[in-house]
Amino acid sequence: MKYLKILILAVTPFFVAAQSPKFFDVKGKSIIDPKGQPIVLKGTNLGNWLIPEGYMFKFKDATSPRMINQVFTELIGPDKTAAFWKKYLDNYVTQADIHYLKSLGMNSIRIPFHYKMFTAESYLGSNDPNRGFELMDRVINWCKAENLPVILDMHCAPGGQTGDNIDDGDGYPFLFENEASQQLTVDIWTKIANHYKNEPTVIGYDLLNEPIAHYFDTKKLNPYLEPFYKRVTAAVRKVDQNHLIFLGGAQWDSNFKIFGQPFDNKLVYTFHKYWTATTQDVVQEYVDFSHKYNVPIYVGETGENNDKWILEFRTLMEKLDISWHFWPYKKMNNKSGIVTFPTPENWDLVVKYADQPKYSFADLRKYAPADRTIIENALNQLLEKCKFEYCNTNDGYLKGLGLKEGK
Repeated sequence: MKYLKILILAVTPFFVAAQSPKFFDVKGKSIIDPKGQPIVLKGTNLGNWLIPEGYMFKFKDATSPRMINQVFTELIGPDKTAAFWKKYLDNYVTQADIHYLKSLGMNSIRIPFHYKMFTAESYLGSNDPNRGFELMDRVINWCKAENLPVILDMHCAPGGQTGDNIDDGDGYPFLFENEASQQLTVDIWTKIANHYKNEPTVIGYDLLNEPIAHYFDTKKLNPYLEPFYKRVTAAVRKVDQNHLIFLGGAQWDSNFKIFGQPFDNKLVYTFHKYWTATTQDVVQEYVDFSHKYNVPIYVGETGENNDKWILEFRTLMEKLDISWHFWPYKKMNNKSGIVTFPTPENWDLVVKYADQPKYSFADLRKYAPADRTIIENALNQLLEKCKFEYCNTNDGYLKGLGLKEGK
């Protein structure tokens, strides 16, 4: 009995620890990892996966998911398009991709997602409200095995939060002036937070990607943003007190002037920077904000540039201890990403059709391919060539990130 008591006492702390996972936190201007140490997040975005973008398909005008879907539907029909998207979502990001990203020395990734994957609305050939969790759980389990924690990014919100192709909306940030869209956003984030509330592989939630583009009446729209962030955060905190909340500024995550005093004790403020100089003055306003409110800042997206720019901007971020996730991980036949994969045969025919203006059903018939099987074969090739085994590393880009290929 004496030895049994000793055994119980010896193993009890293990069970307590196992039942009490550690989560990411913030302390002053630092993000704190689950071990209690400051961490600078370094990684990439899984762009073009759950949210396809036209420019990564080489399209000029069919830029959003619904536009891309329409092009494919006109070319091969709705049933084959739905089948295409199912395989695409399975093939574009796999366990091999996640293992590779970890092997490079990354310590985190950001996962953009579309709100429709958590509703019964039709999106990429399906209207299954559980599909978002099925896909997200799968990749998070892979990341968990690799110790590669993730940020979940609502890239496309109900009603549209940006007003451009990236939110897959209708050309205006309707979210901020429509209660139904706002409530749906709150409900989806609450559902996501409740699902992942005990998952330490999740770093936190990036509530809205690049809200309120500069094209619109920003004086009217900007005042809506922080109050809405407060509303979503309050709903999340009712079910999840563990995870960080990431707040992006207005106008492409660039304008922090819309923010007041921090309203939650686990906030990180995120900005995006593309095609700027690589000098400190470009980010000084965010550094000043961090000092003023004693909060962490983080660049959730940057990149899409040449190797020299990547090296200089990444070096600047690390000099300033600013976490970063460069955009994107993977692209077709392109050097401005970590890896690239070959263009399918006859892909130019798909691009030609996508870029051809069509105003009527007569135009759809006029510009339809003479042999649709050629188009179908090109799409099927894409499903194969996007797999990790066909990808090649852009060595200069990787070097610019300060990473190197591992095992």
